[in-house]
Amino acid sequence: MNKLVLIILAILLPPIAVLLKSGFGKDLLINVLLCILFYVPGIIHAVWVVTK
Repeated sequence: MNKLVLIILAILLPPIAVLLKSGFGKDLLINVLLCILFYVPGIIHAVWVVTK
């Protein structure tokens, strides 16, 4: 998938971007927890996962 589309998706819907990039696993679980607690750390984590 195009990296630019994933970055935009990471800003709008972080767990979906992480799911598309790395599938079900620890990254998705961490991102969902970060998004539930605080939205901005979830965005930062999603962008990090997408760009690594």
